[in-house]
Amino acid sequence: MDINLLVKLSSRAWSLNILALLHDGVPGRQAPLLAATSAGRTAFALSLEHLVSLGLVERNPGHGHPLRPEFRLTASGIIAAEMASRIVKAVPDDTDFTLLRRSWSVPVLALTAKPMRFSELKTGLSKITDRALTTSLVQLEEKSWLRRDINISSRIPYPTYMAQNAGLDVTVAVGL
Repeated sequence: MDINLLVKLSSRAWSLNILALLHDGVPGRQAPLLAATSAGRTAFALSLEHLVSLGLVERNPGHGHPLRPEFRLTASGIIAAEMASRIVKAVPDDTDFTLLRRSWSVPVLALTAKPMRFSELKTGLSKITDRALTTSLVQLEEKSWLRRDINISSRIPYPTYMAQNAGLDVTVAVGL
């Protein structure tokens, strides 16, 4: 999976959870998926619609009622669902996982397997704004999922960011 698809995938709060549930064998009908995620109906529906638009999930033809459709993973969705399942298993606590439901948390962690400067992260995540990147870095650092070090080896010191603890588990689960 490339970083651009990961950015699109994580832009909806419940996308990773839905993919992980489909990967783990939860039936592809809306009611069981909705119950397993504990999401609100609107947020869940938007996330499911987003996965369909990305081509990772499709309606199962010939199954389900028109008002209660059944969904299944596509070929590219199977690969994304394996990764989503690894991410969900890396952070099993739902209160901790709320940070990963934010738009840029997973992509930022995916790039910080090795120490990265702010400008390198911004280049790797081409669509991110300075404010969004700063907010994500601060939130991940407060959770101790990201470590900020000051590199003083050059004339002008600069900070670097690297995943640690559960953040490193997510980085490994994404496997970019």
